[in-house]
Amino acid sequence: MTLRDKLAAQRIYMLLGGLFITSLVVSNLIFQKFFYWHPFEIEIFGNSLFEISVGVLPYPITFLITDLISEIYGKKRANDIVVVGIFASLFSLLIIKVASAVPATNWSYVNDDMFNTVFGNTSIAVFASMITYLFAQFIDIQIYHFWKRLTRGKHLWLRNNFSTWFSQFIDTFTIVLLLCSFDIIPWENFKGLVISGFLFKALIALCDTPLLYIGVFLFRKRFNLKTNQEIDLL
Repeated sequence: MTLRDKLAAQRIYMLLGGLFITSLVVSNLIFQKFFYWHPFEIEIFGNSLFEISVGVLPYPITFLITDLISEIYGKKRANDIVVVGIFASLFSLLIIKVASAVPATNWSYVNDDMFNTVFGNTSIAVFASMITYLFAQFIDIQIYHFWKRLTRGKHLWLRNNFSTWFSQFIDTFTIVLLLCSFDIIPWENFKGLVISGFLFKALIALCDTPLLYIGVFLFRKRFNLKTNQEIDLL
């Protein structure tokens, strides 16, 4: 690979990393709003199907990006992005804490009460999210590369969906469990939110499989990569 190609590959890697971190941090900031989307009137344990937090909307993007990075750049580069995402979450928490401690003026459009209503539970959410995110993302990467080795780089759809489904279930179950434990959401919604959240994420994983195929195809065409070949940025 030429120097020009390596520089291009590094810029794309940084762009993917930026999208990953943005999706992760935003999901932690907007989690308190819940919505429902159900084309069919189905209830699960008292909750409407797909009655979920808006925080899950950008979250599946992170798994798509780590799968793409795993496929093209390798396991180490995917793990590096996960670690950077954790530090970004911690830093966003620090900024919110400082902003919350500073008193609002009497003419401020957003007063202290309004600010704390929106961001008051963010520290708990970030903490809970980081724990589940840490396990889920590393598990996703481990399972992805297990299937990649087992299939010798073939059957991309298999490793993409199997790794994401398993890791997303762990992520959904643990985050809802922690949020219920901190009394952010009531326990009676636990089962319904876990099932709805997992089904929604599994559906998104199925939908983003073609996007992963397109991304991998474009990378291999641009950098003349063979099946199972990865880009070494060093």
